[in-house]
Amino acid sequence: MDRLIDAISAADNPSVVGLDPKPALLPKQLIDNAREATISESEMGNPMGAEAAWSINFAAMYLKFNTAIIDAVKDIVPAVKPQIAMYEALGEAGLWMYARTCKYAQDNGLYVLGDIKRGDIGSTAEAYAHHLSGFPLKFSDVADPDEVENVERNAEANAAGIDDAEENGDEFQFGSEWYEDAVTVNPYLGTDGITPFVDAAATHDKDIFILVRTSNPSSSEIQELELANGGRVYEHVADLVEGWGANTIGSHGYSRTGAVVGATHPEEGARLRERMPHTFFLVPGYGAQGGTAADVARMFDANGSGAIVNSSRGIIGAWKKNPDYNEDLNIDDALAIVAQSARTAALAMREDLNSALKEARR
Repeated sequence: MDRLIDAISAADNPSVVGLDPKPALLPKQLIDNAREATISESEMGNPMGAEAAWSINFAAMYLKFNTAIIDAVKDIVPAVKPQIAMYEALGEAGLWMYARTCKYAQDNGLYVLGDIKRGDIGSTAEAYAHHLSGFPLKFSDVADPDEVENVERNAEANAAGIDDAEENGDEFQFGSEWYEDAVTVNPYLGTDGITPFVDAAATHDKDIFILVRTSNPSSSEIQELELANGGRVYEHVADLVEGWGANTIGSHGYSRTGAVVGATHPEEGARLRERMPHTFFLVPGYGAQGGTAADVARMFDANGSGAIVNSSRGIIGAWKKNPDYNEDLNIDDALAIVAQSARTAALAMREDLNSALKEARR
């Protein structure tokens, strides 16, 4: 967790921007652009059917939306958290845009937390853990060094021959990476479903965040169930998480196995902070879900570290409250308002959190 903690310190900002686009969060200009591109391409000979062509063009608008936000906040936040479900909803093209979003964020110096919430039996968990470790069988594993060098040389030459290489060259850089620095994991299947992620994180300098006390309203149906010893399910999971990370504690005193602890449960969060001294918290539920800065401040340690707070709709959807936006704007002006609104919201969140942390340490 050292890289994330260092990034938070450098930015003086314990917040992460959730990149969770969906149709209702996109300005009309982006949707119109995708519609017009679909019609235009069909008139120019594109053999794809309407919905197939639309899926590609609409997914591309997710990337355009995300890059505008990343450009606006990259100097004030340490991390972003794309939720893969939003991209999976768009099919194959959506997954491609998820990976391109992650890569763009990394290329701009941001820590990328892939919100994938995977969890399964050991063999399947090993496959999911390749989100952290990369492609399971690389070309370099089966080819001679000269063959690898030759293919790379040819790729560079081929890319150089493409018109508008700056735009199209990125397409040749995908295939074996998800470009994530951490992922979220579901612990319901126990240790054999978690160990592959812990091992991959330790080997590849990555991190994981395991669901412990989540912010959704019905979480208490399972997480608050009382155990025979009088404890609660989420408390038992917390103890497991602390133990799973015991051998991966870094220089800042936190392990590579973090915990997801919702801002909507401040009392439980404060107790978990004491119970899990070596576990870094990812805290969703701030803002739109009702969690306040004062609530989440109790989930940090005595030094004001130990947690990062997520906001998604409150930042990427802030443009909806901007009076300067209207549907008659061109696409560039609309995206400028998206970017400016996101930056203003991210700055306000940073100030809100830092003020609450200062107050809590008095």
